[in-house]
Amino acid sequence: MKPKILLTGPIHAQGLRLLEDLLTVQGDTKNPMAREDVLRLLGDKEGIVLASLVKVDTEFLNHAPNLKVISTVSVGYDHINVEESTRRGIYVCNTPGVLTECAAEITWSLILSAYKRTSEAERFMRANKWIRGFYGLEFLGRDLGGKILGIIGLGRIGIRVAEIAKCFGMTVKYYDVIKHKDADKMGIQYCELDKILRGSDIISIHIPLTKENYHLIGEKELKIMKKDVILINTSRGSIIDERALIESLKEKRIGGAGLDVFEMEPLPLDSELLRLENVVLSPHRGSASVETRAAMAKLAARNLITVLKGEMPSALVNPEVSRIKSLGEVKLL
Repeated sequence: MKPKILLTGPIHAQGLRLLEDLLTVQGDTKNPMAREDVLRLLGDKEGIVLASLVKVDTEFLNHAPNLKVISTVSVGYDHINVEESTRRGIYVCNTPGVLTECAAEITWSLILSAYKRTSEAERFMRANKWIRGFYGLEFLGRDLGGKILGIIGLGRIGIRVAEIAKCFGMTVKYYDVIKHKDADKMGIQYCELDKILRGSDIISIHIPLTKENYHLIGEKELKIMKKDVILINTSRGSIIDERALIESLKEKRIGGAGLDVFEMEPLPLDSELLRLENVVLSPHRGSASVETRAAMAKLAARNLITVLKGEMPSALVNPEVSRIKSLGEVKLL
């Protein structure tokens, strides 16, 4: 009998085929599953592919006594209690690397739209407000050449964002808790966070959500930014104190923002962000391309299958789990 796994939502057909060739796949391939439905079906499952951001907490794990591997179709894994999963001998995998290009391009789409005020101008047109031939002083964006891009988090995505910035003639500076050994060679200057916040014309965030990074950007940090700075976030919503950001945008203490992630997702329909002109909004789609979603689905599927074959996956979040339970003990294929 094939091992049973649960799929919590739709993934690209290429990944689904890999799973169905070797495993009994249950769940929903059309829509993201509700948490209560996931919990109800977990009991006899030996693996799970998280194709939606279901929170893997103690309650979740208590419903999954046979679970051997969690494979999330995402780079971020802040929705998974990795420490508790490790204690229970559960292998946790993610999908780094394959979405770098797409995430960087989505970041730049937000930068350009916010800095050039493209979305604001489009909304103006769609509201049938274009009533004269030429607007000389309205919707004035800024030129990128010679401006400073401050990157918070110089990982794969941060580096690619920096490379693109160079094509626009920008100066790139970064802050990270670990200095990148090749940053100087790439022409990217390290600065302390305070200097990034004070001196950048555009700030782009590319760090994971951890306890240390929760509300890293709050009222104090927003107050020291340039008045015309554009703040971009494609990482995790809770890195920014959303309430403080809204107040800064309302009072025009900063130039604007481009957000792909939010503290609460989906964004509540009564969020003040939806009524502000100086922010570009995107519904958490930093990996939204056909090629990238296919690559993520295949990597997530291979990660899960590899663990169930008793082999080391290419993207293991918690390598220390092998001291709790060896790969031989979880082998089913």
